[in-house]
Amino acid sequence: MQGGQSVRASTQRPHMGTVDTVQEEPIDPFNGDPADPAAGLDDLSEDAENDPLTEAERQDVLEDLSDLEIYQALLSPTGIRGLVIECEDCHEPHYFDWDLLRGNLRHLLSSGRPRVHEPAYDPDPDHYVTWEYARGYADGVHDTLTEGTDDEQS
Repeated sequence: MQGGQSVRASTQRPHMGTVDTVQEEPIDPFNGDPADPAAGLDDLSEDAENDPLTEAERQDVLEDLSDLEIYQALLSPTGIRGLVIECEDCHEPHYFDWDLLRGNLRHLLSSGRPRVHEPAYDPDPDHYVTWEYARGYADGVHDTLTEGTDDEQS
């Protein structure tokens, strides 16, 4: 070893401590890579003025987050992994697992703009449902549960 260092000393990692926060956004696999395919794109967070969400838009996103929790709780046990959304920009279905969709909605709340997205690679459409299906399923469960309480009160 150079400089009189032992093998053990050169392979030890510094103590990192405990993790205080969990990153909610996916890690950029091209961060710092000179071959980053998005390197030529303008950084919207620095160059563009973003209009903040209106109060109504903000409320809609908060309601979507709340609904998403319900849909995940009801549909995950049946094998559903997330939601499929027809993209208004590219007119293709985009498949989002529960955590990714939640992260996207939180990003929209904090930044005022949606994330850049790519269609999922080879998802199994049988494991995803639309917002409308999830809403209908949740409404059906709610109606079934409240029918029993209405009958008992009569």
